Amino acid sequence: MRILGSLSRTLLLLALALLTTLTASAAFAQKGKYLFFVGTYTEGTKSKGIYAYRYDADSGQITPVGLAAETTNPSWLTLHPNGRFLYAINEVQNYKGPNSGGLSAFSIDRDKDGHATGKLTLLNEVATRGADPCYVTVDQTGKYALVANYTGGSVAVFPLRDDGSLGEASAFVQHTGHGADPKRQEGPHAHSINLSPDNRFAFVDDLGLDELLVYKFDSATGSLTPNDPPFDKLDPGSGPRHFALSPDGKFAYVISEMKGTVTVFANDAASGTLHSVQTISTLLKYKNPRPEDFKGTIEDAEVEVHPSGKFLYASNRGSSDRGDSNSIAIFTVDPEKGTLTLREITPTFGKTPRSFEIDPTGTRLFVANQQSNNIAVFGIDQRPDSYLTKAGHLSGGPALDVPSPVCVKFLKIE
Repeated sequence: MRILGSLSRTLLLLALALLTTLTASAAFAQKGKYLFFVGTYTEGTKSKGIYAYRYDADSGQITPVGLAAETTNPSWLTLHPNGRFLYAINEVQNYKGPNSGGLSAFSIDRDKDGHATGKLTLLNEVATRGADPCYVTVDQTGKYALVANYTGGSVAVFPLRDDGSLGEASAFVQHTGHGADPKRQEGPHAHSINLSPDNRFAFVDDLGLDELLVYKFDSATGSLTPNDPPFDKLDPGSGPRHFALSPDGKFAYVISEMKGTVTVFANDAASGTLHSVQTISTLLKYKNPRPEDFKGTIEDAEVEVHPSGKFLYASNRGSSDRGDSNSIAIFTVDPEKGTLTLREITPTFGKTPRSFEIDPTGTRLFVANQQSNNIAVFGIDQRPDSYLTKAGHLSGGPALDVPSPVCVKFLKIE
């Protein structure tokens, strides 16, 4: 196809600029078909375990598969890099004895043509060596699963066999100490564990200690050793919960459950050291951490950076006198400094948005509203303000009906 001779140089340059923008956006826009799995709480609810849905990222159509596997309190899930296995923590206190939760390994069932069906088959279970595990991730080599035990205040690493099953722990670290709040921080409460893109460092948010701990991770042996320095302190009473890295790895973001803030860190990827550069409220009225006279209850939960690196999303749970409860806070990200500017607060159309997930295309955001038993799906407007817009749902309803949902994880199938 030849360029029309009548096209002016100015219009040509504008067209090329637009093409460049679209090409950059396409770098993370993995259109196609997916399964997504939903982790839930089963105790005291109508849930029976892990649920699955089919998702067409082109059309936005969502089709329920049903119960993928029956298991107790699979509140956090992660997928193996090869797409053949799924791992779920069992958030309990007495799995195979007192003071331990469980970790379950599943194979993802395939039909005769090799396509994932959305059903899961249990491979085995192991004790996590700490009560109430609440987070699991798999390293980039696919050889280890790393777990954070909340009530146990510890982290552990488990080898993964070739068949996807779990071995006994290759590493275990017990945290010690306490935080400023005698009720919530009477001891350590490890809440998440994430790995650096190069697989060399593990970042652990401990809500009870007000610390972001950093460990050197050895993917050859599955060991964890404290980094130098071993942790970064957050403000007293913050309660750090979840962690996210920018796509380029230059910046890290920690959401604090108890104070309703996001703390921005500059990340030295080579040494695994972090330096705090900003703390900002997730509430609309306050650009800085909220004042002591704040009334109401807000507990932040999840934080994610958009695949473009331009936006950050954070969830607010609870009730307040400010109208910010049960909402998603939307921030723009300064590309040079990594700092945040609050742009909007959007209701989640449900209660207690415990977690959310941006789909692999970067065009939709799935919010797990735990106490209203639904998953709300939003379209992501990627223009500079990046406001969330309500997207269509299955059968035209306000949300997907899922009992006590906690997290959502996507698996590409086509």
